[in-house]
Amino acid sequence: MNRAAAARRLEQVQQPVIPVMGELIRQTPGTLSLGQGMVSWGPPAQVHQAVAAALQQRDPGLDRYGPVAGSEALRDALELWLQREQGLDLRESALVITAGSNMAFNAVVQVLCDPGDELILPAPYYFNHEMAIRLGGGIPIAVETGVVPDPERLAAAITPRTRAIVTISPNNPSGAVFPRDVLAAINHLCAERGLLHISDEAYALFSYGGESVWSPGRGIGSGSHTITLGSLSKSHGMAGWRIGWAVVPQNLMAELAKVQDTILIHPPQLNQQAALGALAAGADWCRGQIHGLAARRQQVIDGLSQPAAPWRLLAQPDGAFYALLQLESSLSSDQAMEQLIRQHRVALVSGSSFGLSGCCLRLSYGMLGSAELNEALDRLVAGLWSLSRL
Repeated sequence: MNRAAAARRLEQVQQPVIPVMGELIRQTPGTLSLGQGMVSWGPPAQVHQAVAAALQQRDPGLDRYGPVAGSEALRDALELWLQREQGLDLRESALVITAGSNMAFNAVVQVLCDPGDELILPAPYYFNHEMAIRLGGGIPIAVETGVVPDPERLAAAITPRTRAIVTISPNNPSGAVFPRDVLAAINHLCAERGLLHISDEAYALFSYGGESVWSPGRGIGSGSHTITLGSLSKSHGMAGWRIGWAVVPQNLMAELAKVQDTILIHPPQLNQQAALGALAAGADWCRGQIHGLAARRQQVIDGLSQPAAPWRLLAQPDGAFYALLQLESSLSSDQAMEQLIRQHRVALVSGSSFGLSGCCLRLSYGMLGSAELNEALDRLVAGLWSLSRL
């Protein structure tokens, strides 16, 4: 026995695709990235003002441990934001501030899963969700229901080991916004079967006039069986600040605090000041930034509209800043990702990371300006035609 070897469960965890893509980009200078899910803007001015003020005041609290769930001031401000902007019913819920919504999901998995417990992921799923479940000793159950989940198929996948169903709307990787009746049916299913509904809402403000964004946590009484995750990374351009949260049923808070205390102790004090500044800027600031993405979204739709093209969008990208492509090709998604970078200098993320079979690719249009996006789309279209012949 090699006592220095890694735990065997890690063999089941997929290799993170973003670093793989990043290394291919590094090896191919001049590549334009339609890969990583970030936005082009930085935080509102209030973030830097709040940080500067906190440092200037030399508050000794910045240098000391704080409450496990986050400062009372930030939790109060965030509760108001969630009630006003997402309509959440928080009467049966507790709120914990985390280092990003990925950490929030990871912590929730540790609270919910004994070894062998199952979480249902409608496919396509977010790769970090699938990875976190495996890392926590759980089993991800991928259910292919189409881009918009089918509640009946999800119900058929429930077993005695099922703990939760996970949804993401607006969706990563497809950009779809799930209809209210679908999300409400899934939420009702979870309540009826004694499960939790984990709703990842990192893109809650990102929609472009199609299907309205609706949070399952809006329903009266939903707090007892709904977990809502969120983040400032996308809406406020704060991916590097690592500020997220989890809204959980009150009965789970004590156990979640155990996990938080073990892996983080508490959210970084200075980052919490930054988060207060971000929330003070208001949702209209965010919507002003997001409004600029609508034109880039249309560029993507127009740029990919080609007569008799051997590719198609798997969903109408009405939210987030993603589009999901399926290409007619004998190549795998991983092979297509690599060849697009090496031969055409444009980067997209392999669909295999999201649980998709065939040749599928996720496109992110959040980072590039209009001119660069046009160039990237020209390269992509040329590459897709070329790869379709293989």
